[in-house]
Parts: sequence; C-alpha cells; structure tokens
Amino acid sequence: MKMLTAEPPTMFETKRGPESDISDIADKVFQGERLNADDTLRLFHHPNLTDLAILADTVRKRLNPERVVTYVIGRNVNYTNVCWVRCSFCNFYRVPGAEGGYTLSRETIFQKLQELSDVGGVEVLMQGGLNPKLKIEWYEELLSAIREKFPHLIMHAFSPAELIYIKNISKLTMTETLTRLKNAGLHSVPGGGAEILVDRVRDFISPYKDTAEEWLDCMRVAHQVGLHTSATMMYGSIDTFAERVEHLQKLRDLQDESEAYPARFRAFIAWNYQPDGTELGGNRATAFDYLRTIAVSRIFLDNFPHIQASWVTQGPKTGQISLGFGVDDFGSTMMEENVVSAAGCVFNVPPDEIERLISDAGYTPRQRNTRYELL
Repeated sequence: MKMLTAEPPTMFETKRGPESDISDIADKVFQGERLNADDTLRLFHHPNLTDLAILADTVRKRLNPERVVTYVIGRNVNYTNVCWVRCSFCNFYRVPGAEGGYTLSRETIFQKLQELSDVGGVEVLMQGGLNPKLKIEWYEELLSAIREKFPHLIMHAFSPAELIYIKNISKLTMTETLTRLKNAGLHSVPGGGAEILVDRVRDFISPYKDTAEEWLDCMRVAHQVGLHTSATMMYGSIDTFAERVEHLQKLRDLQDESEAYPARFRAFIAWNYQPDGTELGGNRATAFDYLRTIAVSRIFLDNFPHIQASWVTQGPKTGQISLGFGVDDFGSTMMEENVVSAAGCVFNVPPDEIERLISDAGYTPRQRNTRYELL
C-alpha cells in the first residue's frame, strides 16, 4: 500500500491559512529593512514560535554578533513603599499613613549597598513609591551621600513616574529635576512605570499615574541632559496586541529622535503582569506569550542595542529559552526584589547559576556594568 505524504509547509508559512504567511515580513528582516506597525501586528498573530525565534535571532546577531550573553551583579533597593497612586495592578504599595508603610533610613540603605559592594556588585536599581513626604532635596542628599561612600556603584535609579512626581511636588521643570539629580550622583534612569504606553490601558489600570506622553517626555529630557535609560513593557493586563505594537512604536520613535541627544535607551525589558493579590486580578500570561512578545520586540526595535531577559517574572528556565528569541542580556542578579514578589512571583538566581544557564544554552556568559561595558 502506497503511503500518502504531505508536503511540509514552506518556512514562515503554516497550514492555518494565508493570513499566517509571513514570508514577506521575513524577507524584510533578512534584508535589514525596518518593519512597520502592520507587519508587527501580523507577527503577534503568527502561531509559529520557531519562525519568530529565527527572525529575532537574525536581528540579535546583526546587533550583537558574538555569542555572548551579559549580566550585571546588582541590587534592587525599594527605598519606600508609600505611594498615593493606588495602581490596580500593584500589591506592593501602602497609601500614606497605612500600616506597613516604610521609608528606609539612610543607614539601612548604606547597609544594603555595602552588602552589594562586598560581593563585587556594581549596579544599584533604586525605585520606590510616590511618597508625598519626599521632595527633591531628600533625593539629592541621598545620592550625594551614596556617591561619597560608594563612588564605584552605578546609580540606575528612579523611574519616570517617580521623577515626574518629584518634579511636580518640588515645583520644578523636568530639565531642572533631572539636571539636579544627575549633578547629585544619578547615572541612568530605569524604564519602570511604562506599563503600556497607551492611555486607554493606563487610564484603566493606573488612572492617577502619568500619561503615556508624560512618560515619554521624561525619557526624552533624560536623553537631552545626558542620562542613558532603559525601556520596559508590562503586558498581559487588559492590553491588546495592537496596543503592544503602539507601545513599541513610541519607543522606537523616541530612540530615533534621541540620536540627536547625548544619551539614548540602552535596553528593552518586557515582563508580564503579575495578578496575585492585586485589585485588578486576572490571569498570568503564559510562557508562549512571553517568548512571542520578546521576539517580536527584538525584531521591531531595530535601534535598541540590547534586549534583557525577565527571569524575575518568567523564571530562570524561560529566561534561558528566551536567549534563542533575541535576548542578549540576562539582567541583574537583583539580590533583593520586593515589588513583583508581593504579587506572588518569587525567583532567586545567584551569579553562578546565571552563568550555568547561559553556558548550557550555548553562549558565553560575561559580567557587565550598567553601561554594558564588559568587566
């Protein structure tokens, strides 16, 4: 009896119908052409993760041709959890006056930084809530004291939401705020609080926080005054694929604009919404969605030099797999994490395990600093 065989689908085509054929988009990627928003939305709907991985890895190799995956020894210091904004997706904050609210003393912060320094750490990711009692002088004095006591540590600190609030409560412009903090010892700005840069989403999940344009303008001014930044995306709350594309488009546009400034975005990090214990509730996104999102982001953000894994939310195994989906950096060892862990997501990966995960995936692990200089 003659066996019937089916012809396998051509690469970048599937048997799910012509709408899943992305061969024209693949041609653009292989030829180094920039994708538009429609192309990118089609990639989000494409059901074959392997295809997306191939395209993302193509862009990764173009920007970072060596088989090297970097990581940084750093510590996350959440200096206060007092925050009046009441974001529905956050289980970390305490409103002013509520039980459990805190602002770390300078001595406690110094102890945490000393512990980081003792293990050879270089990066301090310092973030907190929007605390009405803290004006710019508090931040300036803290940064100056840290610079004097720990001059070797890089202060990667204060998300746009915090900076906008510091500006407003201190009655300053954004340029004045960032210039003063830079002069006091701030080195770069993390991209937290971006969530989805679409006001429909922001108005629903964090109605009292800054608008999408305010977040972007903060980063624009940071680049203008010479502060490099990172960019993030928290997806999986109420956002659509089209809104994720709009988010990425706004980041790419600002990065293009920032070519004229002294500083730019260094890296992009995506993580999924963590629902446990939050007012918003809902479901945690799947690993499939994470890998799809990070791959599409790598393909579209052709002017971002680095894509960072989010093992803190995804877990180390998914973080390891993401190295085949365009990721070239494993992020920070963290040492301490309080925000997403408050929503039921707790992973801890020491440097030797990060190196094992990277090596086992076929890459060479290398330590870096916040400036992506190899150590």
